[in-house]
Amino acid sequence: MPRNQSLHAANRAKYDEFYTQLSDIEKELEHYEEHFRGKTVYCNCDDPTISNFFLYFRLKFEFLGLKRLITTCYKNPKPDLFSKHDMETAVGLEYLGNGTEPTPFPLKEDGDFRSKESIELLEQADIVVTNPPFSLFRKYIAQLIEYDKKFVVIGSMNAIAYKEVFPLIKSGRLWLGHGPSGKDMLFDVPEDYRQELVRSKKEGSAYRRVDGVIKALLRTARWFTNLDHKKRHEDLILYKKYSPDEYPKYDNYDAINVSETADIPRDYAGEMGVPISFLDKHNPDQFEIIGMDRPLMTELTGKQSRFKINGKEIYVRIVIRNRRVQQ
Repeated sequence: MPRNQSLHAANRAKYDEFYTQLSDIEKELEHYEEHFRGKTVYCNCDDPTISNFFLYFRLKFEFLGLKRLITTCYKNPKPDLFSKHDMETAVGLEYLGNGTEPTPFPLKEDGDFRSKESIELLEQADIVVTNPPFSLFRKYIAQLIEYDKKFVVIGSMNAIAYKEVFPLIKSGRLWLGHGPSGKDMLFDVPEDYRQELVRSKKEGSAYRRVDGVIKALLRTARWFTNLDHKKRHEDLILYKKYSPDEYPKYDNYDAINVSETADIPRDYAGEMGVPISFLDKHNPDQFEIIGMDRPLMTELTGKQSRFKINGKEIYVRIVIRNRRVQQ
C-alpha cells in the first residue's frame, strides 16, 4: 500500500474507534425487543473481547429469545488498551445461549465487514446491530441494503444528506431510531485519542469527564434502523396556522420555509422546507417526504444549489407535505 494510503487508513481507523456505552445500547434496543425472537444477530464491527453490543445480547439472549449471536471486528495492527487480545489475527465469537460459553473462532481474512467470510456470516444473520466506522457509513449501509438485512446501527446525523442514504429515507427503507433526540452520545475511545481530545479540544463540546474518565462526545450521533418502533408512528402535534408573513416562499422553489420543526403549520397543504432535525419527529403516516433541496434543484434546473430567500442560501432543507391537509 502506498505510504499516503497507509496514513489515511491509520487516521480513519483512529477516529472510527468509538466504543458505545452499554447504557446507550440498552436505552435504544428496548424499543425493538419484539423483533429479535428466533433471530440471529450479527455484530460485525465489534471486538468480541470488549463489545458492549455483544455483552448486551449475551446477557439478554434468553429474554429476547435469540437463536444465535455472532460478532467479528476488523484486525487493528496497533492494539489499544481496551482490547484483551493482541489483534495479530482477526477473531470472532459465537454464542448459542443455554448457559454455554461463547465459542471463539479465528478469521482467515482481516475481519473487514466487506471481506468474503464476513459477508458469508452476514448472509446467515437476520439483524445487524453495531456501531460501524462513520467514515465507511455509505458503504456499510449499502451492503446491508444489498443483502436485505434488518439493522439498528449508529451513524452521524450528517449521513442523512448523503446521496446514498437520503433516497433510502425518502422511500421508507431506512429511518432514524428511537433516540437520542436532541441528546449527546458519549463514547469510550483509546487512550491516545483521549489525550488528544484534552490537548486540542474543549471540554463540554468534544468530550466530558465521567467519574474521572475522558469520554468523546458526538453531538451528531444517531441511531439508524429499518426496524419499526412506536415513536415512528406518533403524531407530531401542530399548533400554528399558516400566514404568508411568517412562512416566506423560496426564491427558486415553490415551497414555504419552516425554520423549526415545532413551527410546521397545521393547515398548509403545499410543500414545506424543514430542517433535517425534522426526521427525529417524522411520522410517515402524517407526512410525505418529497426530497432534499440540492437534488430537487438539480432536477428542476440542472444545477445543484440550495434554496434561497431574498437571495440568501438556506441551510439544508428536507421538503415535506402534510398528508392530512387537502389541497
